[in-house]
Amino acid sequence: MQTLRHYVDLRAREQPDAPYLIAPETGKTLTYGQLQRDSRDLGRFLLKLGLKQGDKVALMLHNGYQTGQLLIGVMYAGFTVAPLNLLAQPSQLTYVLDHSDTRVVFTTEEFSERLKTALAGIKRDITVIVIDPDATKIFDTAALPLALPEVEEADDALLMYTSGTTGKPKGCVLTHRSVCAGGEFTSRAHQLTAQDRVLCALPLYHINGQIVTAVAPLVHGGSVVMPHRFSVGNYWELAAQHRCTWINVVPTIIAYLLNAPDPRAAKLDISSVKFCRSASAPLPPELHRAFEEKFGISIIETFGMTETNAPCFTNPYDRAKRKIGSPGQAFGNEAKIIAPETGATQPPGVPGEIMVRGDNVMKGYYKDPENTAKTLEPDGWMHSGDLGYMDEDGFVFVTGRIKELIIKGGENIAPREIDEALLRHPAVLEAAAVGIPDKNYGQEIMACVVLKPGCECTMDELMAFSLSELGKYKTPKVIKFVADLPKGPSGKVQRLKLLEF
Repeated sequence: MQTLRHYVDLRAREQPDAPYLIAPETGKTLTYGQLQRDSRDLGRFLLKLGLKQGDKVALMLHNGYQTGQLLIGVMYAGFTVAPLNLLAQPSQLTYVLDHSDTRVVFTTEEFSERLKTALAGIKRDITVIVIDPDATKIFDTAALPLALPEVEEADDALLMYTSGTTGKPKGCVLTHRSVCAGGEFTSRAHQLTAQDRVLCALPLYHINGQIVTAVAPLVHGGSVVMPHRFSVGNYWELAAQHRCTWINVVPTIIAYLLNAPDPRAAKLDISSVKFCRSASAPLPPELHRAFEEKFGISIIETFGMTETNAPCFTNPYDRAKRKIGSPGQAFGNEAKIIAPETGATQPPGVPGEIMVRGDNVMKGYYKDPENTAKTLEPDGWMHSGDLGYMDEDGFVFVTGRIKELIIKGGENIAPREIDEALLRHPAVLEAAAVGIPDKNYGQEIMACVVLKPGCECTMDELMAFSLSELGKYKTPKVIKFVADLPKGPSGKVQRLKLLEF
């Protein structure tokens, strides 16, 4: 049966003393046996508060021992976990907490004031529980004679709100079946076993961090090293110290690691790391090749979204079969490319909208039947909103989002093409293009650029470089130098927010 409880119980029975989660700041380890006991205690505690099966429990916590335990424990106990974006402002939190029908929020002193402001705008009562995120035990309810509700595959497990780059965020309802499918796909695609250990650099309020680094180890019996947050300063030190066998990152992290000192210069042994998994946003080929050359670690590029419980495409585990520039082939689900206007399946090489169907696909958007109907077809196919094409080998190449497509003088221009051209300039760390209104062409191209630390570059220099790389028609009309690009919790650039610069 595909439920979180099944996997926790299985691991607790087969390897109770094996580590599930390691908290490097404290050196504490959460074993599979303890995870099971703590999840049962948490369930009894929530039942004592009056919660019923499926009720929503929100988490406003940095990564760590208790965050990992609570994320899994809430789902194990038969409730629905709803992680909150730590970057969200009070008004955004008010909407999500109210819309989600959250009953309980676990948080820390760090976020209590912001949460208090957010809750002031909600008329119903929500219980706030302030905890020590590094504590190993926060509840002891073993003596309470309360039986946990049964958990079925079709029951809701996770309620994840999308970034909301346009309009209000939508709540993706993810069942036990779909959450487990995401973990199973990750484990099988990367051939992971109980001997594998992942370094978690991504926040647990994002689907990638949750499914790939928290749920997948339950499936294959491995372990996760979970620092409070990503730090370029100690990233490789943690990987070396804990003998991590794989790392899970996003392109932004790859860019920062590339511009940090080589860990081998500090005599750090990172030979245990077999591969680097990149996801959440397209990885520019220049970064891909540079990372592999600098660190000697191969990258497996993948693709997924909240609505598919993270993974839906991946490059093969066999390095010789991978294709740089592509997030790979459909794995664990079906995929096709359709013409947005007609819905007809496109032949190899012809662009269109990427469609996905499988057990990993969400149940729908919470209390939003209109958007659910627009996204999910009656036969199970899901509209991703992403544009791309599929080659004759089934590899998908993502070119952008439908809403972000630049249409200049009637010609479709994929923003990623502009990004990748600018990234080839030696002074550019990050780049993102977006369409801006133009009275002659309808839209023109604006690019926002972040320079590498210590590097200088003029607008004229970048314009000339773009002209040589892209030609006159696709060279940005406007280039802005910025300190940072706006990103969602996954590290994916929120292009439409560039228009506010």
